[in-house]
Amino acid sequence: MGAGRWRGAGFTAGLSVAVVAVQLAASAAHKGFYLTQLTMAAYTLLVVLGLALLMGYAGQASMGQAGFFAIGGYVAAFLTSFDLTSRRSDALPTLLAKLHLLQSRPDAYGGTLLHVEPRVALLVAVAVAAATAWVIAGPVFRLRGHYLAMATLGFGIIVHRIFLGSPHFGGADGISDVPPLALFPGFAITGRAAARVGNYYAAWGFALLTLWMLSNLIDSRVGRALRAIHGSENAAAAVGIPIAAYKTRVFVLAAVLAAVAGVLLTHFNGGIGPSEASVMKSVRYVAIVAVGGMANLRGTLVMGVVLTFLSLRGYFGTLDDLVFGGILLAMMLFAPEGVVGADLGSRIRAIFTRRQHDDDGRTSA
Repeated sequence: MGAGRWRGAGFTAGLSVAVVAVQLAASAAHKGFYLTQLTMAAYTLLVVLGLALLMGYAGQASMGQAGFFAIGGYVAAFLTSFDLTSRRSDALPTLLAKLHLLQSRPDAYGGTLLHVEPRVALLVAVAVAAATAWVIAGPVFRLRGHYLAMATLGFGIIVHRIFLGSPHFGGADGISDVPPLALFPGFAITGRAAARVGNYYAAWGFALLTLWMLSNLIDSRVGRALRAIHGSENAAAAVGIPIAAYKTRVFVLAAVLAAVAGVLLTHFNGGIGPSEASVMKSVRYVAIVAVGGMANLRGTLVMGVVLTFLSLRGYFGTLDDLVFGGILLAMMLFAPEGVVGADLGSRIRAIFTRRQHDDDGRTSA
């Protein structure tokens, strides 16, 4: 095992210990409500880790990850909240019932709701997000630089307007009354206080699994190919790397991770609204990746937890969007490699020194 893998294993082990220590400390201090925000932060990590792989290693900017998050959440919410009771004799519901893909549960008025089983809805939601990413990857990746970012931003705006303007998805109110997602007998993804500790560990289990999976990916032949593409597409093509195929696969993988996060967080919160697909949500994800380090999965994870937890606890107040926008701007100016391991002082001095030289040059001219 190389030095990089030893460091990665040590980080994962240390993080696992920290996860347990935080839960024990919060429970001992009777502040278990902190675990709710940390659970939500862990699901957000699925989005930003996938985005870090896409931007930091494949070199492809994306401002549309909130769109994939919303696709996953909305599709799962729609399938698990749309009542099929009045249509149970139709061909499709009848077929789904024979395949045991439907679930019934009591509603708030004493009646019974019949809807798609949440685990099936999860698979459908992820498949829809993956198919959407695969379809748009072809035309989008013909663009470069800021044109690529603008294209993915446009995709995110379209998704946001669809969910905001469609009555089938609840319009501005979104979809509520989403049932828990039973992963296996005796355990479900839910925001109920009684299941808070179990859901905390489940969320962090998903986050650690994603970190382990992506870390192994970037240490593999695929990771080396992605770094080659990031360095120079012409050079990568010259040695036989299928650039389009690799970029498409990473784009789809990042979309799948965002969709899974959307499904899990929707079931945890019991609903989803159109704000989850907004432009500022995508800006937030990019800001987290930027501050953690474009090619630094561990830095992205640490900063993702810190910034998301502070935001969810309301420390930024009404300036939440301004804070994340300002973070993104500051990172691009002073520390494009991220805060973790960055020499910010040298970077800031270099920027102002260069500006002074430019001013002196114009004055002399």
